Amino acid sequence: METIVPDQIIMGLILHAGDAKQHIYLALSHVKKGEYAESDKEIKLAEEALTQAHNMQTSFLVQEASGNKTEITALFVHAQDHLMTTITEINLIKEIIDLRKELKK
Repeated sequence: METIVPDQIIMGLILHAGDAKQHIYLALSHVKKGEYAESDKEIKLAEEALTQAHNMQTSFLVQEASGNKTEITALFVHAQDHLMTTITEINLIKEIIDLRKELKK
């Protein structure tokens, strides 16, 4: 298994979580316009970016469980916070999108 240095994880978490957030807000924007297919595509892209972030986080946890301890910095905590906030936003926005679709029927 390739060892990922903490800086790579931190930047990867921030990058992929940011991408996921951008896509979910685009999905919401599309659904407001009645563009359901485009919205669904953006949801899929958001979920893919979130999966990439989650995989990076898991790699870090596996490394630590294997005995490769690293210092936890404020930037790492910020990256984790960014990821968790994105997960929450995605869940809530997907519910909003579903509600908008139901109301439109």
